[in-house]
This record gives sequence, structure tokens and C-alpha cells, in this order.
Amino acid sequence: MRTFFHYRRQLWITSAAALLLLLLLYVTAHWMDPAGLAANLGQRNLGPSLAHPFGTDWLGRDMLTRTVKGLALSLQVGLAAGASSVVIAGILGLAAAGMGNAVDRVVAWLTDLFLSVPHLVTLLLIAFVLGGGAKGIIIGVALTHWPSLSRVIRAEVLQIRTAPYVAMSRNFGKSRWWIAAKHITPHLLPQLLVGLILVVPHAILHEASITFIGMGLSPHEPAIGIILSESMRYLSSGLWWLALFPGICLLALVRTFAVLGENLKQWVDPRHAHEE
Repeated sequence: MRTFFHYRRQLWITSAAALLLLLLLYVTAHWMDPAGLAANLGQRNLGPSLAHPFGTDWLGRDMLTRTVKGLALSLQVGLAAGASSVVIAGILGLAAAGMGNAVDRVVAWLTDLFLSVPHLVTLLLIAFVLGGGAKGIIIGVALTHWPSLSRVIRAEVLQIRTAPYVAMSRNFGKSRWWIAAKHITPHLLPQLLVGLILVVPHAILHEASITFIGMGLSPHEPAIGIILSESMRYLSSGLWWLALFPGICLLALVRTFAVLGENLKQWVDPRHAHEE
């Protein structure tokens, strides 16, 4: 029992730390002076220092300001894309489990179709067709990251439908909508929340990848993918800080979401805690 409560306390601490880091990133990005994004040719190519902890780039722009604002932009795009993907997964999962065998077969076919093609390839095609930008990335991620979660939602709904309390509600004459609102939806909300947290890091990495090759966000945006793409041509000149610090911060952001998602997954499925 003591081990169980110790494990729970660790989940609380790590989850709170992850949320605090994400909140701090968002607040800092809005608090920082946008003047750091302006060109200052008198401070070009400066290495890391107290005045510029991440150094400056070839136009004299502060790399710390660009990195923090780029991470905040990636976070916004990732949350929007993840939320859209979760909504699609929830709708299709519910439809597959509750609208008969015909709908179930159609959803299963769509799921297999999207899972058979690598996410990045489909995302590239969608982003290209939609002309890139934040809209193209959000739609692309939403249309490519729903299949796995929809299978989880479908299995969860099928299990809930066979529960005794649902059968009792059905015998008392409750409608399908009442059962869905009172019994099914409350059980699905934790799964949808975990799915959202776990999809966001994938969306952030894919956004950075698409932007890196020039098919994502606009070059005028302080996005991490653009920062990394532009820094490649200056690495041979010894300006290592242009890629190192933004890259490490991007990995830290993705890892923070991964830790938060895994912790929430443990809370939703307490069996993992008892196994510790």
C-alpha cells in the first residue's frame, strides 16, 4: 500500500512539473519583448552570453526570443491539430460501436487505409494540396492521427454497452442518447484527454518536420522548423548555437508532453500502478 501511494505521489509531482513547464513557456512567450525578433546588424553572429543566452543569428536577432516564441507557436499548432484529431477519433469510434455493422466495417476500412500509409507521407500530401501553412498542418495531422485512438474508443464503447448498469437503463426505457450522455461519454472523456496529450507531441514534431523542408509554416513565422532549417547553412561557419539550443528545446517540449501523457495514462488505468 505504501508503494502504491508513493507511486501516486510521483505521478502527481511529475505531472505538476510538466504542466508548470508548459504554462511557463506560454506565459514567457507572451511576456518577452518582440523587439528581439527584429534585425540588429550590429549584433550579428554573437555567441551565447549573459545578454544573449542562446546567442544571435546572422541578422542579429536574439535566438532565445525566437526559440521561445517558436516553441509557443508549435504548441498552439500542436494543440489545435491534436484536438481536431481527437474529435475525429471520438466521432468515428462512437459511430463504429453504436451504428451497426455496416458503419463499423466502413470505419474499420478507413482505419486500415490510413494506418497502411506512413503519417509523414500523408501529411506531406495534405499540406501540399492545402498550400502549407498552419491550416494545412492542422488538417493534415487531424486526418492522419485519429485511427489508433478511434480503435481504443470503439473497444471502450463496446465494453461499456455490455455493462449491467447500461442494460438496466435500457430496460427502464432510456433512449440511446440518454445512455450515451450519462453512461458512455463520462467514461470516454479520460481516454480522449490522454489521447489528446499523446497526439500533441507527434503533431509538434511533424509540424517542425514539414516546416523544416519548406512546406509548413510561413518563413516569416518564428517557428522551430524554420529556425533549424535556416541554421543548417551556417553550421559550417561555426555558428553551432543556432541549431543546438532550438533543437534541445524542441526535444524538451516533446518529452514534457510525453511524460504528462504517460502519467495521465497511469491514472486512467490504475492497474499499471498496482503492478509497480
